[in-house]
This record gives sequence, C-alpha cells and structure tokens, in this order.
Amino acid sequence: MVEAIATASLLGYRPLYGGWGLGDANYRRKPIENARFPVERFIGGKMALNQCLCKKRVERVDMRSRGSIVALAMELTKEAYAFKEKDRIPRTWNDRIEVDTDLKTSMWPPNNRADNPSLHNPLLRLERMGCGWLGAIFEWEGVIIDDNPDLEKQAWLALSQEEGKTPPPTFLLKRIEGMKNEQAISEVLCWSRDSAELRRLASRKEEIYQRLQGGIYSLRSGSREFVDVLMAYKIPMALVSTRPRKTLEAAIGDIELEGVFSVIVAAEDVHRGKPDPEMFIYAAQSLKFIPERCIVFGNSNQTVEAAHDARMKCVAVASKHPVYELGAADLVVRHLDELSVVDLKNLAAVESPEFQEPELEMEEEIEEDRHSSRPTGVDDIFW
Repeated sequence: MVEAIATASLLGYRPLYGGWGLGDANYRRKPIENARFPVERFIGGKMALNQCLCKKRVERVDMRSRGSIVALAMELTKEAYAFKEKDRIPRTWNDRIEVDTDLKTSMWPPNNRADNPSLHNPLLRLERMGCGWLGAIFEWEGVIIDDNPDLEKQAWLALSQEEGKTPPPTFLLKRIEGMKNEQAISEVLCWSRDSAELRRLASRKEEIYQRLQGGIYSLRSGSREFVDVLMAYKIPMALVSTRPRKTLEAAIGDIELEGVFSVIVAAEDVHRGKPDPEMFIYAAQSLKFIPERCIVFGNSNQTVEAAHDARMKCVAVASKHPVYELGAADLVVRHLDELSVVDLKNLAAVESPEFQEPELEMEEEIEEDRHSSRPTGVDDIFW
C-alpha cells in the first residue's frame, strides 16, 4: 500500500520536501518549505536523484497541487483498507451480514428490521421502532365468523364414503385441522399421491363442505366492534384461510366487510397449511411488515404453534376450545371486543432480540488467592 501511495504521489506530481536540508553554491544553508526534486528513474519504490541536486533552483509548489496530492493519497488509503471494514462488524449478531451492502452506511439498525431510513420523518421512524407500528392477521372460521367444527368432520366422512375409502378415525381428523385439503389427503390420510387426483379430491371435499354449510355466514360476537376500532387507528389487517379465494370474497360481501382487509391469503396462495407458518409469513410480507410486528388472531393450538414459529405474537379466541387448552398463546380471550389497542401495543412492546443492540460479552477474570491456606490432608490410617 505504501508503494502504491508513493507511486501516485511522487511519480506524476512534484514531491514535497520541508525543513532545513539544502544549500547554495557557497554552502550556506537556507530554510525552505517546499522543493522540487528532479527524478531520473523510479525503480522498486525508490527514487534516484541527480547529483547536482544542490545546484538546482528551488521552486515553490503552490498549495493547490499539495492539496491534490494529499487528497489522492487519502483516496488510495481508503481503497487499500476498504476490505477490512467487513471485519469490524460484530460476528455475534444473529442477523445475516450482507457483504454487498454499502460500507459507508451505518451498521445499526441492521437491514430488514423495523427501522426504515428512507422515511425522512424521525417521528415515523420512531413509531416503526416502537410499539405503535403493528399489523393484525386474522383467521376466518372461529375468529371473524362463527364456526361449526362438526361440518368439517362430516365433509371428510362423506368424501371417504363417496370414494370408497376407509373412514378416517377421530385422531386423524384432529390432526388435519387447519391443513390444506391436498396436504391432508396426501400426507395424513394417504389416499393418493397424484397431483391431478389430489386436486380432484380436494375440490370435491370443498363442494361437500359448502353444501353442508349452506352458504350462511354470521359474524362472531364482538368481531365487528374490534375490527372497527382497528380501522379507526389505521392498523392494517390481513385475512388468512385455507378456503378458496372465491368463497372468501363471497362471504366477505355477505357479512359486509368489504375494504376491511387489505390482504387476503387463500388456499391458492400457499402450498401448506397449519401448523406450517407459511400463510402467516406470506400475509406479513404482503402487508410489508416484519414478523415481529405482527399479531395473529386464531382459535386453535395449531395457530399458536404456527404464529410462534413465524416469530409472531398470537391471541387465541376460545371459540371451539376451552381457555385452559390455549395457554400457549400470548393472550386468550372469549371474544375480540375484550381487547383494546393498548393490549396490542403491549404485546408488540415486548423486547425481542431482533430489536436490541448486540451486547459484548465480557469474560470475568477470576484471580486466585495464592496465599490462601489449602486444606491439609488427614490420614485415616493414622487414627
């Protein structure tokens, strides 16, 4: 690096010399500030000067040329040490380090987190880092509308009888709750592996369910009031379900909730259902929220498991399960109107490792007392 600086500084510009060191023909020393050295050759980072250096007339170098030389040397120094900037990033962070990011930007907060530097308003940035920035993700059955879990079991039993399959036992029916129809048929019931056959069976099962359900939807008590409160506070909401999109859109129109949900995640949008967190992660991405700032509202332990796997908070609604069975959730309520915006902000305000600055672990030095008395061994045989 030194040779590179010397090359750029001395080869194409006037080298600088300061102090006392040159004399005239009478060998009288003269104080000079800057002098120009005639260069004969430049080999291996060394400069060879003429022997008649003392007889050359000293010329002053203006300050502009000196400033340009200093600036060029500083740029070369930055380029030489630029690759070492990556080593200054603490390796104890849990976040993945992007190597191709601009090294001139600040290292904290890390990318893909709550803070958004593109927002020039500091109050908005503070709100995004605080608990005032959150999104709500709702399930459909048992949370927004009333749900009859027996209809799902009857649909599976009717499909098995129609296709000549063995009726699934009760423990398998509980296991496939919340799954997509294709996922339940191929992975749990093991009726088929062919993709075309899976689509046919899944479509037929959905037709049987809709026929049993009758197309009648009723809002669950307290859901409308809670949704209105979230709309008043401009909290974005998403709806997730394993039902087809056409069915969801028709049902939303029937209960007069058009325009409430900015994002709708249906069965066509994901590959797997619960307990896989794919639905909730996709909803958070569609809302342009990070998972740590999303709150999921569900009514089963599968929802709680999927939400926690996605690093989200979960509020369980005790619609088809008793309260004591939903203890793994962050909050358990019977109706949504029991909640307030303060409760949601308290959930979002829980400190998470993703929003904390990395703490340096200091090793404690334990000094042993060299003058401490050691216990004297006693020979039992002597006694």
